[in-house]
Amino acid sequence: MGRCGMGRAGVVVVAAGTVLAGCSSGPDEGDARKAQVEASSNASAAGATRADALKAKAAAAAKVKANELGQVPVLMYHRVVDKPTTQDDRTPAQFRAELERLAREDYVPVTAAEFVSGRIDIPAGKHPVVLTFDDSSPTQFELDGMGVPMPNTAVAILQDVARKHPGFRAVGTFYVTRDMFGKATPEEGAQMLLWLTQQGFDVGNHTRDHLNLGGKAKKRVYEEVAAGHRLITDLIKTPPSTLALPYGNQPDGKEWGQKGAAGDVSYDYGGVFLAGYTPALSPFNKKFDPLGIPRIRSMDKKGDCAKFCSTAWLDWLKANADERYTSDGDAQTVAFPKFKAPFVSKTFTDRLLPY
Repeated sequence: MGRCGMGRAGVVVVAAGTVLAGCSSGPDEGDARKAQVEASSNASAAGATRADALKAKAAAAAKVKANELGQVPVLMYHRVVDKPTTQDDRTPAQFRAELERLAREDYVPVTAAEFVSGRIDIPAGKHPVVLTFDDSSPTQFELDGMGVPMPNTAVAILQDVARKHPGFRAVGTFYVTRDMFGKATPEEGAQMLLWLTQQGFDVGNHTRDHLNLGGKAKKRVYEEVAAGHRLITDLIKTPPSTLALPYGNQPDGKEWGQKGAAGDVSYDYGGVFLAGYTPALSPFNKKFDPLGIPRIRSMDKKGDCAKFCSTAWLDWLKANADERYTSDGDAQTVAFPKFKAPFVSKTFTDRLLPY
């Protein structure tokens, strides 16, 4: 028999209701080869497009001198009062002046949770700053009967500065204790924390009783940190993701504050913050230590703050701009000058954009 069931008389022979396997209606070898060539060409074009896109991103990063391996100021505040009585207090005018300076110098606030996780989503050429508030004082945050922050509280001042400087985010992290902004009932405490989280603020653990954890037994450290964790989770669904150590003192086991459990409460934090006295390393820097992130006390350039408080360090970062964190504007990449490659953390190798 000839091809495709041709009979002696040249008539096609097809069994009723069947299709002969030898009579394929699909593409021949030439069509298949053509399809392969087209697919390969498309893949090459896509690869070239990706390479061109990365080249353009690198050029844009270079233009703004992006350095996402640079240092980040994590500023520490306590009370905001008209008449300071401790070295940690700031007046409303002083607090406002520092925020105005940050806005003028192209800083954009991010939360502690965003910082430790590397979710630093700010415009190109800008610098992140982390604003942290310890001890949950009513001078930091208080609401009137309509749910509006009271004048001259830290939150009200921060929101006012943000309104005057578009792009300056009104966010920060509040490290709360049992004082809970002076509220006496769980309902009032929940109201405060819910308002903060709904407005983009972050709530962190400062332990329930603000006890010095230095020299304490592991079990006691676990109990104190877990109690602070529960203080928050009993009020809102969002658990804290960072801890600020009371007095900045680390326990004998640095890792005890970061991860542990007591009773039915367990915690595993992305970062543990100290109390001083330098800018923090970028979370993309391989030397970044999540168990001991330094903060800077907010204070003028005087006395023991001549070198190690906020005014002094902001002056230093301004004078040494190549040492501070500068964003490339893309939260999915980690941009930096090529010569800084030895400092990159291996955790983020899939996001690197050297130029």
